[in-house]
Amino acid sequence: MASPVAKPDLLELGNRLLKEGPVKTLPTPRRIRILFNGVYVADTTTALYLWEHPHYPYYYIPLRSFLSTYLINPDDSHVSTVGEDCNDSSAGVSAPVSVVKLNVGRRSTDRILLFGDRKHLPEGREELANMVRVEFSVADAWFEEDMRIYVHPKDPFKRVDIVPSTRLVRVFIDGTLVASTTTSHHLYETSLPVRYYVPLTSVKNLAWLRESDTRTECPYKGEARYYDVVLPRGIGEGERQAEMVVKDVVWYYRAPTLESATVAGLLCFYNEQVDIELDGVRLARPVTHFK
Repeated sequence: MASPVAKPDLLELGNRLLKEGPVKTLPTPRRIRILFNGVYVADTTTALYLWEHPHYPYYYIPLRSFLSTYLINPDDSHVSTVGEDCNDSSAGVSAPVSVVKLNVGRRSTDRILLFGDRKHLPEGREELANMVRVEFSVADAWFEEDMRIYVHPKDPFKRVDIVPSTRLVRVFIDGTLVASTTTSHHLYETSLPVRYYVPLTSVKNLAWLRESDTRTECPYKGEARYYDVVLPRGIGEGERQAEMVVKDVVWYYRAPTLESATVAGLLCFYNEQVDIELDGVRLARPVTHFK
């Protein structure tokens, strides 16, 4: 599961990286390819993991790795044919950082950030020289070797472990027991609270689950779908019952990624919004950037 991230102002981001530097960087030997309008526009084994913020990295791609297409700088109408000759500063952009366009056929995007060559960058920012940032969502697809990746690159310092458990897990919403099981899967993901995945049959009343239109994507687990929980609430003897609706409090994966395949079809309740008991002990609600 991943929370939506607003698109950054590209020039503001580029200037911040030139001034303050990235949180950290790490070269990677993985083959990275970008598919745009049906064409592999970049193909490299010298990409750079770059953390623009502490949460996860982005891929920055060397300019020389862009193939058989065009990068256009609208500020001076300069058009660079991208290929092996782009190590020459005349094939790039002399400004320290520029927003440029990527054109393939009749399709284009201006969500591209291009850094200048070494002589135009501040001291200490040489690793950004002639590097290109392509907005992840504008591409048709990204590939690490021959595996497609989603949302953003996986953090090489982060891992997901999923272990089965027979410990008693009970989930309460506003004092009502909504799920109880001794056959759960516990998902441990670096820097996040433990998530407890329970079978659909653990829900006390399936009528309490209402399918939501919400969809999110996670690079580690795949596309998540959601349920609202709708609980009847008595408002007086003989009177019509009202409903308490808790939006998008349950998620599940129909077809998770291979590394998270064991949680397919299982339900997970937001720890941040419900009360969870583990072996009779009430767990504290975590505070995260998700809720």
